[in-house]
Amino acid sequence: MTNSNDPSLSRRKWLGLAAGATLGSGLLAVTKAGAAETKPHTTQAAHTPHATVAGHDLGARTYNIRDFGAKGDGKALDAAAVQAAIDTCNKDQGGTVLVPAGVFVIGTVEMKSNVTLHIAAQGKLLGSDDGKQYHAADAIPLSGDSTLGDGNVGLIFAVGAENFTIEGPGTIDGQGTQFRSPTRGVPPPSGRGGNNRPYHLLFHQCKNFTVRDIYLFQSAYHSVRIIQSSYVKLDGIRIYNRVNHNNDGFHFISAQHVHLSNCMVECQDDACALFGSCKFVTVTNCSFSTRWSVFRFGGGEAENITVSNCLIYDTYGCPVKMRCGPGSRFENISFSNLVMKNVTGPISIGLGGNRRRPPQTESQTQAQANGRPGTPPTGAQLEDSGTPPGQGGVVRNITFSGIRATVTVPVQFPDVPFTSGYNPGEIKSCIAVNRSGEGVLENISFNDVHVTFAGGGTAEEAAVRDVPKITGEYYETGVLPAYGLYARNVRALTLSNVRFDVSSPELRPAVIFDHVEDAAVNGFSAQANPQAESLLRFIETRDVLLTAARALTPAAVFLQVEGADSQGITVDGGDLSKAATPVAFKADAPQKAVKLRI
Repeated sequence: MTNSNDPSLSRRKWLGLAAGATLGSGLLAVTKAGAAETKPHTTQAAHTPHATVAGHDLGARTYNIRDFGAKGDGKALDAAAVQAAIDTCNKDQGGTVLVPAGVFVIGTVEMKSNVTLHIAAQGKLLGSDDGKQYHAADAIPLSGDSTLGDGNVGLIFAVGAENFTIEGPGTIDGQGTQFRSPTRGVPPPSGRGGNNRPYHLLFHQCKNFTVRDIYLFQSAYHSVRIIQSSYVKLDGIRIYNRVNHNNDGFHFISAQHVHLSNCMVECQDDACALFGSCKFVTVTNCSFSTRWSVFRFGGGEAENITVSNCLIYDTYGCPVKMRCGPGSRFENISFSNLVMKNVTGPISIGLGGNRRRPPQTESQTQAQANGRPGTPPTGAQLEDSGTPPGQGGVVRNITFSGIRATVTVPVQFPDVPFTSGYNPGEIKSCIAVNRSGEGVLENISFNDVHVTFAGGGTAEEAAVRDVPKITGEYYETGVLPAYGLYARNVRALTLSNVRFDVSSPELRPAVIFDHVEDAAVNGFSAQANPQAESLLRFIETRDVLLTAARALTPAAVFLQVEGADSQGITVDGGDLSKAATPVAFKADAPQKAVKLRI
């Protein structure tokens, strides 16, 4: 029997036994008698490329792309090596494909099920500047569904894949500048433009996947585009995407069970677009900045969505923009605890048919090609295309709470390489809740909202009564006649603890209700101007309870009621002492329409 104190078993021999056991891929065990024996592993270290016991580590191996021929020198095309690693990993029932330190140039690469693509901190996947290195994902159709018509080319794409992950902390660089034409009619340097530009990440009909802790830099098109997919987790992603037109951040189309958190997005177009039937979506703890909108809704049935604890800054195209057309429905959507710094808009909800425009002039076409809106058509030139009877859309149960916003005059982004023009309605913007034509717009609430607007509205702008009956972009009606909130054709509207301030003189009313029915306004306060016609204006509005209101500065009239159909308006309590006249009547409005209890 061998004893550990036996001098014949030297320290060197003891270590030799231990090393031998390890090299034999076993676990070192010591018997009661002190002898060493080995037992087989049940798992293998992730970095070991091959298992000693065949098949014991299937689904858990690591595949370094350099082992498949990748150079990583920033010059050689490594797409084939990356694809080979992914294919092999997928064939072996999954595992991790490792992108180590280095710059690996790739064209289109397909992600597959059960694969984790891990990009090391000093690793970068660099999109090729040669447009011929990209190809369309033919399984993503571009016909039969208008929401899919924006292209089907991805730097990394997946179709019908499940249980995969793309993770950092490394970088995916799309070299977006190589896909922007310097002038109209001239091909971009890559030779690939328009809707044939590649997205950073493009996923179609995928399920149960994650993108996390990665830096997505300068895409040629949208950064992350997710179509008809479900059970999606996006966490800790940083997106910088301001080098080309239509540089969206996240773009979802009919995606469900999506959780977006802890992300930072700086882009040129929509930062978080939700088109089609997006459902069961949460967005939290993120920051956004963009030339256009942040949360952009359009078409389909969007429902059961929450946005919370987000910072929105330097956004010059309306942070929350909803466009609901005939046959669409937006319902049960909540925005809470949002800070908006230097934005325009800041909230716009539009329900109605599509707008009609007059034919574009050559100058307007050229301006749009250069990233500028061009001279906008006037309200008289725009008209609603009409809603078929009984086919109006539905927008209801939308809440905004805990909102702090500073509305400003838009400026040119210094890091965008083309000029962004701005329309008058963007320069003097307000919250708009607007229905034109048939449809249901109801149960909209604003709670604990404090907004400081840029001001600057004129008496001529305040005098507008016939706002064009359209629902296009939020600014296309021109400068709205209210500086704070313009609401038209809304039912069941609630304002609770809402305060509107201005940073420069303003002659427009703070609030206009135009054909609003069943509204509760409690604890409202706003800055007024004694040269303005009134602080509030109600047009053909009925069944409104206005309690605990305040005029913060002197006003000629607190509330002006207009129209013969106005009725059931109650003003109860509050402090109207700074208004020379509490209530005034105009355009055949009956005095019995208002009960004044102050």
